[in-house]
Amino acid sequence: MEEEKLKKVAGLREILEDRVRGLETELEGLRVLLEFANNMLLEQSFKRPEVVKPPPPISVAVEAAPLRTVGGELLANLYVGDNSIRVVPSDDKSFSVNTPPFTPFLHDRVLLKMQERDRESAQDGKIPHDKVFSFELKRDGDAIREITIRNVAPERKRELISAIQWTFEKMHEKMKR
Repeated sequence: MEEEKLKKVAGLREILEDRVRGLETELEGLRVLLEFANNMLLEQSFKRPEVVKPPPPISVAVEAAPLRTVGGELLANLYVGDNSIRVVPSDDKSFSVNTPPFTPFLHDRVLLKMQERDRESAQDGKIPHDKVFSFELKRDGDAIREITIRNVAPERKRELISAIQWTFEKMHEKMKR
């Protein structure tokens, strides 16, 4: 009798796991559609990207952290979720993708390398394809408006935040000169 109950509970667990995977896939699809709608609105000269940004999902814990210079000047805001990081530069700053060390360091050596490693791991079957590290850079011309990083493994968060902090500080120093 006990064995039969365990089989039923195990079957129920499988159903629940399938449902959770399905909902996660649906949520990712909805995020892609929402991003598409936001981009369409932005392309049609809609005010500022901040106006159309969706709030973080309620079910996901998001920690907002200001990114400041040693002197306390706000460079950007970081929104750190369970497996994502959003970087939104301060409204009074205009960080360019052309200002070193953004492209050679943060973009090429940090973000692209992490993405390449995860893609290789997914091809080797070490991680699921839907868990591959990815990022999106939203720009207005050369100006960085937002960086969205998805599928951030917990062990990578500290490294990413440090790299972002260092990059934006160095860019700010170059902009002040």
